Parts: sequence; structure tokens; C-alpha cells
Amino acid sequence: MTLPADHDEAQPSPLRQVAASPDDFRLVRFLYADHGGVIRGKSVAREFLPERLASGIGHTVAMMAMSMLDSLQPVAGMGPVGEVRIKPDQDTLVALPYAPGAGAMVADLVQQDGTPWAACARTFLKQAIAELASQGYAMSAAFEPEFTLGSRVADPEGGPDRLVPADDSLCYSGTGFLQAHDYVMELVDALNDQGLRVEHYYPELGHGQQEVSIRHAPALRAADNHLLYRETVRGVALRRGQWASLAPKPIQDQAGNGAHLHMSLTELVDGESAGPPAFADPTDRYGLSATGYHFIGGLLAHLPALLALTAGSVNSYRRLQPQFWSSAYTVYGMDNREAAVRICSALHGDASSSVNLELKPSDSSANPYLALGAAIYAGLDGIRLKLDPGPAVNVDPATLDVAQRADVGARRLPESLGAALDALQADPLLMDALGSLRSTAYLAVKRSEIAAFAEHDAAWECFQHFIRF
Repeated sequence: MTLPADHDEAQPSPLRQVAASPDDFRLVRFLYADHGGVIRGKSVAREFLPERLASGIGHTVAMMAMSMLDSLQPVAGMGPVGEVRIKPDQDTLVALPYAPGAGAMVADLVQQDGTPWAACARTFLKQAIAELASQGYAMSAAFEPEFTLGSRVADPEGGPDRLVPADDSLCYSGTGFLQAHDYVMELVDALNDQGLRVEHYYPELGHGQQEVSIRHAPALRAADNHLLYRETVRGVALRRGQWASLAPKPIQDQAGNGAHLHMSLTELVDGESAGPPAFADPTDRYGLSATGYHFIGGLLAHLPALLALTAGSVNSYRRLQPQFWSSAYTVYGMDNREAAVRICSALHGDASSSVNLELKPSDSSANPYLALGAAIYAGLDGIRLKLDPGPAVNVDPATLDVAQRADVGARRLPESLGAALDALQADPLLMDALGSLRSTAYLAVKRSEIAAFAEHDAAWECFQHFIRF
């Protein structure tokens, strides 16, 4: 996909254009993403919505220590004592086409006095955006998600339920379009009705695998979009008696589902309005500016740690293998889909404003606010330190021998969530950005998931992921 860095920041939010009145809903959901990557929330009845818009809904602090398996971890400050508020962002109000009578808002987790809570993931992204602005930049971003459409079927041998894909069509094939047509058209309508601007659709490589991409937006809106997208993909499927999963590897022998993260920067004018694209240099071989190369340098320097936040589940690492087109080495390249960071070709006739970078080792089991926020901190570190990413690698790094990979700085990405978490703990920049409470809870939750999945086989792992993501 391409990500033109146009001036969307100055445009009215599409959510405001399409959102119905709160009076149209019987229930309104306040949604957030937790450290397990799960989307959770509470809802309020229409009668009491005005009160809860002001105060938020009470919520135990313990929920940000809950794993994706609903196992509560012992984290200081996240036990049975204490409460935060699920405080909705009123600008994100949407009607849920797949849930008649219900609306939703994306929410922050705040303290009783309304100030940000140190474990709120959405606040983490807001802080990263503010840090970026302090250096004179604004970000446009988009998640590029894939998902598997099928049915949840009982295992005839008594094992965990399986996800059976809806078709066995070929990648980008006409039969794939035809077989998924009714579901996809309903999904496209539901996304557009919520102000998510559908840009592309095609059947992907795996059986039942679909890709519906959403137009880029300012960074916070992009993460909000991905939260609403995940809910909509599943919601539309369930209403049709089907099942859709964005899990990285819901079916062992099929292609995995990524959510590649596309990013571009614009320079801020007078600290506020978006100015010229910061990644573009038409005189460069790849059309990329020094700022763009430095941003790549930061991503690559922090990539082992960053992976713990962008590929945040045990299941993620079944997908991140050499020659899986998901990236397995710390390299970048021009339109190299085996590189961890891809410089995307500019659009013909829009060479400067369409320059963007794609971070490939990213999927929908991650908390989108933590993933995007951490990518901002890593890239910004590269800009500040003027980090040199080294030469572009425009071949599949898996085809290079050990010495050749060493020459171009191609290191194998962490091969497990545990290794990525070790790298995160050893990364002072990202640990400091996350803060003590958030990083402690995140590491505890993720290490508990590793321990739990180590006691079971791959079928159980895939089941647990495809029913949650």
C-alpha cells in the first residue's frame, strides 16, 4: 500500500461527519485495548450516558494486569484495591452497524480526578505524538491488516475448535473475490459507515485470507481506527454466522496475518499545522530524505525490543520466519518485502507526498497504541541521534550467507516472544518511555502467556489466538 503524507490533520474527522446522536443508541460501549492485546470495555445505557461522558465508568485497576487468557498477574498497584475510570473520547462516537442499537467510543483509562493513568496505552501513544511534535513533526499512519474468514468448527477428535477457512482460493484471484463478496461488501459498508475510509480490498495468499486496508490518518486516529476495525471484522462475520480472525497464525499450515505499520512524517509549521513531507527527497536514489534514513536507523536499532510491542503474542513468531514475506532480519530495502522496514514506492505524479515507510513485523495481536507509540519513540531516537541505517538491502536476506549478512548488518529478529521481551527489558529508551507501571505490567502479562502456552500444543495455541484476535 502507499501512504501519502497529505494534510489530513487539517481536515474534519470523518467520525464527526458520520456519527449519529447518542440518543440513537440504547447502549454505548467504551472500548480500550489491554496489555494482552485484547479489546475490552464496558457499556452505558442511553439514560445515563451524559453522566458517564463526564465521569467515565468505574473500572478495576487489575484489568491492565490481565492476560489474553484472563489470568490476572500479580503486579503492584494492579490488585483488588483501586479504581480507574474508562473515559471516552467523545469525538470517536460511532454507530456499530454490526450491533444494531449500540454505539461505541474509544476510551482512555484515567485516574479518579481525570488525569492520565500511568498504565493507559492510548495515553502512551498521545505522549509519543507530543514528543514527536516537540521535535517539529506530525505523523500520518495506517495499519495494513490481514484476516482469515471462515467458520469455527468443533474438532472431531475432541481437541480445541478449529478455524476452517471459507474458501481455498488463490492469492488475488477472481474466485477469491467472488467467494468472499457478500461478507466483504457488508464489511466495507460497516467500516465506511464508521468513518474508516476503505482504500483497497483483495483476497490474500492464505485460504480464506482477506485484506481490507484503511486510508492513513493522524497517528492517534490511525490506532483508534485499528481498534474499531478489529471489532468490525469480527462483528460482521458473527452476524453472518461466520468467524473472522486477525490472529497472526490462526491456522498452522496457512499464511499468517500481519498488520504492517505504515508511517510518514510532515514538518510542523509554527508548531501546529502540517507542512512539507519530512521523508521526501526527490534527489535521493530512493526518494528518501536524511530524516527518513535516520528514522529507519532508529527503528532498526530498537527493532529487537520493538518487536515485543508490535508482534506481541506467542503466536506472532510462527509468522515471523525467513522467506515468509513477513520479515525475519533487521534490514531495510526499497520495496523489499523480506526486509523489516520497506521504503514504499512513491505514487506516480505524487513522488514527494506519498513517501512512507512500512514496518513489516507487526500484527493485530499487538496493542495498536503501544505498537505505534513505541515505533514513534524508536524512529525519533534515530532522528535525534542521526543514526545511519547502513546500506539498503534489496535482496532477500535469507539468500545471503552469514558473512554477507554481517556485512549489511542483517541480524535475525527475535525468534520468540520471550527473546523479544528480553530485548525490551534491555532497551533503556523504550523502557523509560513506557514507564515503570506500564512496563512492569506488560512484561508480567506477556511472560505469563509464554508460560501458559508452553504447557500446551500448537493446536491449543492457535485456538486461543483465533478466538480472541
